[in-house]
Amino acid sequence: MPTYEYECQKCQYRFELSQSMKEAPKKTCPKCKGRVKRLFGTGAGIIFKGSGFYSTDYRKPGYTDAAKKDTTPAPAAPATDSKSTTTKKPPAPKTPADKD
Repeated sequence: MPTYEYECQKCQYRFELSQSMKEAPKKTCPKCKGRVKRLFGTGAGIIFKGSGFYSTDYRKPGYTDAAKKDTTPAPAAPATDSKSTTTKKPPAPKTPADKD
């Protein structure tokens, strides 16, 4: 249930009240029975409790199946019959220091 903040128009008393959203707003001050006004609050926002929340936690099974199809590896390229050519380096020329 949300918590609403009220302020009395007569005595400026401020108080918070937990009410259902369907419930009518409070009209009288609990202290002086004066008229109250509901204030606009920032609200509590969303509080996530636990070790962590990820966008993939609550995905439908169909999403993961489609993702798997998208990431399957492409078939291997067919082997070619051409012979690989290797080039042989010519021997290095002998220098005078290399003589026996």
